[in-house]
Amino acid sequence: MNETIKTLLGRRSVRKFKPEQIKEQELQAILEAGMYAPSGANQQSALFVAVQDKETLKKLSAMNAAVLGKDIDPYYNAPTVVLVFADKSKVTPVEDGTLALGNMFNAAASLGIGSCWVHREKQMFETEEGKDLMRKWGITGDFVGVGSCILGYPAGELPKAAPRKDKFIIRV
Repeated sequence: MNETIKTLLGRRSVRKFKPEQIKEQELQAILEAGMYAPSGANQQSALFVAVQDKETLKKLSAMNAAVLGKDIDPYYNAPTVVLVFADKSKVTPVEDGTLALGNMFNAAASLGIGSCWVHREKQMFETEEGKDLMRKWGITGDFVGVGSCILGYPAGELPKAAPRKDKFIIRV
């Protein structure tokens, strides 16, 4: 089986990470994979904010937990969080951001880095606190939070794949 297919079939969501930060060249490779995701009309509406600063991670975690309504760390203590935004003025912003996230998850898996989709960024960045952060980061225009890619070295074995549902594919 080819290596790309192996990576796609073997990728799992990781929710337990070692505290060690991922290497800069690994992060760059993951971000670049996200940049090369397909986008509607090649408008490239996605925008990434890579966060490794512990104080900012703590703030983001609290914001996400507030949307969730639980006192937990929704980012599972991952040492890196890549927030994905998309320009709402483009033709397929949410789809573009989602495809970029998918590329990043698969790139991470190919490098032996754990990842997981974390949601609620839409709601987080609709708040005044979220809008203030976006302004602080130089994000101007009409952007929507699509989701985030948490990254780190897995602490333990990768989870087993869940069984695939029946009738996943219909052929006509």
